[in-house]
Parts: sequence; structure tokens; C-alpha cells
Amino acid sequence: MGILDFIFPKRCVNCKKQGSYLCEKCFVYLSFDVKSLCIVCNKPAFNSLTHPICLRKYPIDGCFSALYYNKTTQKLIYNFKYKPFLTDLKTVLIDLFYESIIQNENFNLELKKGEWIFVPIPLSKAKLKKRGYNQAEILAKNLAKKFNSAFQNILKRTKDTKGQVGLSNIDKKLNIKDAFDIEIKNQKSPPKNIFLVDDVVITGSTLKEAARILKKAGAKRVIGLTLARN
Repeated sequence: MGILDFIFPKRCVNCKKQGSYLCEKCFVYLSFDVKSLCIVCNKPAFNSLTHPICLRKYPIDGCFSALYYNKTTQKLIYNFKYKPFLTDLKTVLIDLFYESIIQNENFNLELKKGEWIFVPIPLSKAKLKKRGYNQAEILAKNLAKKFNSAFQNILKRTKDTKGQVGLSNIDKKLNIKDAFDIEIKNQKSPPKNIFLVDDVVITGSTLKEAARILKKAGAKRVIGLTLARN
């Protein structure tokens, strides 16, 4: 145990037991049984890819998630994103993310199709200043390392949107529309294959809008990767 652990002991985010951010007892509450759904119509898709009939102009090609968004997962992510801003929770979350996603056969099939770049969903300048870090960037950067792939921060927020929680599906689409732009240095176009990383997907509005911008700029294939799915 380090001196910081002695002064500021880690406690389980679920039951508050001292020792780690997720104790052995509460680990069993995590659910890795994430349904395979088409991110566009939210109906079952055996491979988690977008149904051919749901493909539109500049579509997202699918989405893979590591955990089901239950109460325990919600607490882990909340403590990572909001006060007390437990950034060292990243080790736990990244390990859970990686160990779950690497066991997904359909994800591995996509992984073998070529070189992939990990790109995070960006925060607005105001949220980034308040929090001090972008949780999606931390996840994307560390996943890229684990998969021996490249990481690029090529998306930027063009407006400070409202929180998506509580909005209707239509309002979510309107809220996030035109919220992103491409910021590429020393490149004429974005990478061809992109894993778009975020912490949670609910309706997929954010991922779909970001994918639209990337596809419009020249990306060939864009697939969402999220830590959790509601």
C-alpha cells in the first residue's frame, strides 16, 4: 500500500468497503451480458453491426459495449466522471473494458479487417475545463495501447450541448446535431477505419452524429466502442 492509499484509502464505489474501488463481493454485480443491437433502430443484431436496411448516408457501422449499464456500473462511471473525480479509477475501467471486448468474437472479426484508429468523443471546452480531463480520451488512449493501435484526437466540439439525460430521442438528435467537427493536423482526411470511443451509449445519438462527421470527411468504417450500454 502506498502512502497516498494510507492517507486516502480506496473504497468500493458500491458498498464503501475499504481496499479497492470495486470489491470482490460487488464485482459479481457487474453484467457482461450486453445485448447485440443495431445502434440505429435499437433492435437485435446478431453481430452488433448496423442492419443493412438501417444504413443511410454517412452511417455508423455498429457498436460494441463491454458492460450492461446497471447500478454498479453506473456508480463506477459516475465516480470517474463527476466529483470526487476519481481519475485513478481508469485502471479498473480500462481493464474491464478490454477484457470484455476482447472476448467478443464479432469485435475480433472487425479488428482483423485492417488497421484501426481509436478516436474519443470530445468534451466541450467548458466541461473539459471543469473536469480537467476527458474520460473518453483516457479510455480511447489506453485501449489503443492495449491493442497496439494508434490513437488520434481528431474530433472537436463546435458547441456546448445540454446533457442528453432526460431528453426525448428527437430532442437528443437536435441537441447533438452539428456539435462536432474534424481537427486534423498534417492529414488531408481522417483514417479509414475508426473505433469511436465513449463511456456510455443509450440511444446512440452522440456516436451517430460523430460518425456522420467522420464519414462525411472520408472515413470508410466507423464503429462505436463504449464501456457501457443502457
